[in-house]
Amino acid sequence: MASASLLKTSPVINKTDFIKGQALRQPSVSVSVARSHPSGLTVRASSYADELVKTAKTVASPGRGILAMDESNATCGKRLDSIGLENTEANRQAYRTLLVSAPGLGNYISGAILFEETLYQSTVDGKKIVDVLLEQNIVPGIKVDKGLVPLAGSNNESWCQGLDGLASRSAAYYQQGARFAKWRTVVSIPNGPSALAVKEAAWGLARYAAISQDNGLVPIVEPEILLDGEHNIDRTFEVAQQVWAEVFFYLAENNVMFEGILLKPSMVTPGAECKERATPEQVADYTLKLLQRRIPPAVPGIMFLSGGQSEVEATLNLNAMNQSPNPWHVSFSYARALQNTCLKTWGGRPENVQAAQEALLTRASANSLAQLGKYTGEGESEEAKKGMFVKGYVY
Repeated sequence: MASASLLKTSPVINKTDFIKGQALRQPSVSVSVARSHPSGLTVRASSYADELVKTAKTVASPGRGILAMDESNATCGKRLDSIGLENTEANRQAYRTLLVSAPGLGNYISGAILFEETLYQSTVDGKKIVDVLLEQNIVPGIKVDKGLVPLAGSNNESWCQGLDGLASRSAAYYQQGARFAKWRTVVSIPNGPSALAVKEAAWGLARYAAISQDNGLVPIVEPEILLDGEHNIDRTFEVAQQVWAEVFFYLAENNVMFEGILLKPSMVTPGAECKERATPEQVADYTLKLLQRRIPPAVPGIMFLSGGQSEVEATLNLNAMNQSPNPWHVSFSYARALQNTCLKTWGGRPENVQAAQEALLTRASANSLAQLGKYTGEGESEEAKKGMFVKGYVY
């Protein structure tokens, strides 16, 4: 459990900061703020500069991480189907209400990524979901990409769409209470990755990041290197270095302010079908080496995705990375690795809501301890140890 002293030092969200239509901009901040950049370029941030830094630091606060609950309606339908529920708005609302209203969730969760429907949705009790999150000191975020489509001219690879109309959508999301954004693109090792796919992923992320910052949203930069494949951990490390070099090159080219972003990388692990498995210590060693070579210390938070790891595996790997001080807040942004046992415990039955919320809090607390480097793995259930990798998984 997080200590009382820890909880007191976590940045506190002032609800008035998030009132619809009210910006957090400081009057003294000019429309453009020049900042020096490690590359030597001059980065110019919008008048949201101070607010972006504040939001990023709030999300990257000690002992806390992100609950990713931004599954599309189709993906949420798959989750509901796994427990025998129909994919209706009422059922999606009931499940999302269960998640955001878990008592004390804000002790371990600093931000929640929402799907567009959820951002505008109310709980089953009629309270706005955004307000429920703010009452728990959780920053609302929003998924802004429009999904993956085939990349013409590539080796059966994908690119992420959604830049068209992104500025106006981001402005509307800000007015609704969102303060950070997420854009997920993917890189496949078995399919190359081709230079075209890597550049397309990096450029798309950079354009999205610049547009988000211009509209007051802290961008989560997420080039997910898929677990699919038989490759070993050294091959993953090689590709990850290539991908993150491209990403930060184009972030700089697009004048993105590094202090006002968050990263959501994959951990450096062997492919899911590789016979040589890695220990948490090996995963931590490779992943931290990657971060040290590619990620500027100006970036406030590294919020790892779980990518199909079991709940326990994702927590053990995070804990191993926090055994010594890092230049960045190294934490989590998990979906299935926080929700899997919770969803199965609920089963769509009202009488199971409290038990399901306790399952969610158990996982959130475990990852809070892992962010602090204090997780032991004791008392974990067999369900939490089950792998969740799905070949060719579509989010």
